[in-house]
Amino acid sequence: MNDPTPASLRIGLLGAGRVASQLGPALAAAGHQVAFVWNRTAPAAKTLAAQLRGTQALATLAPPLPPADVYLLAVPDSAVAPLLASITWPAGALVAHLAGALPLAVFASHPAVHGGVFYPLQTFSPGRAIDWPAVPLCIEAADSAAEITLLALARSLSQHVRLLNSAQRLKLHVAAVFANNFTNHLLGIADALLTEANLPAALLAPLVRETVDKALANPPFAVQTGPAVRRDAPTLAAHQAALAAHPAWKALYEQLTASIQTQL
Repeated sequence: MNDPTPASLRIGLLGAGRVASQLGPALAAAGHQVAFVWNRTAPAAKTLAAQLRGTQALATLAPPLPPADVYLLAVPDSAVAPLLASITWPAGALVAHLAGALPLAVFASHPAVHGGVFYPLQTFSPGRAIDWPAVPLCIEAADSAAEITLLALARSLSQHVRLLNSAQRLKLHVAAVFANNFTNHLLGIADALLTEANLPAALLAPLVRETVDKALANPPFAVQTGPAVRRDAPTLAAHQAALAAHPAWKALYEQLTASIQTQL
């Protein structure tokens, strides 16, 4: 049985970067009140707060912190622990970070707060609209009350909400880096090679779409194609020669070829 979605929660949003700038409006659109926005650079907090009705831009986090039902830490992973330690939290505050690789244990030294995780599995870039109902939201909490609140908040945004422990979330985050960050980097290399040859990147679009569609519909290793899986030595050698001017890319090509061949 699903927990009921709250009509409105007061949210304290700490951070005004890529994730927060998309999450803040989504929370408001779902009927929640973003009580305040804070960011280490005040102009960013003011810009985001100005987009949200009735939201205060905090210049500092000096006590007393404005009351909120949930405080969301939309800051870099490395900033979560120092930020937790620097704030005088209201007694019993529910505080959740949004990091994929950071364990729930980061809250262990802060027994006065109810710790949690509110991790959106998505890539965020300026100018790109996010389809929040389709975004997997991964929840973890230190106690049942915090879990119920975070689940309800997540379900007000997304149709894909999961409870994951820290170990599962870390493995998911690693998988996401391979699927998103590394893939995007490889597409960047492909784009650069096409540019060198005075060829348009659009030539690759049908191939990339079919590759992704096929990999999502099948076990990806089972549908691997290309010269590596064929052990096509002449083509592999020709490709390596073509990459001679880019030794780092050539080394990456060789490493990926070897990785593909270990899966055969």
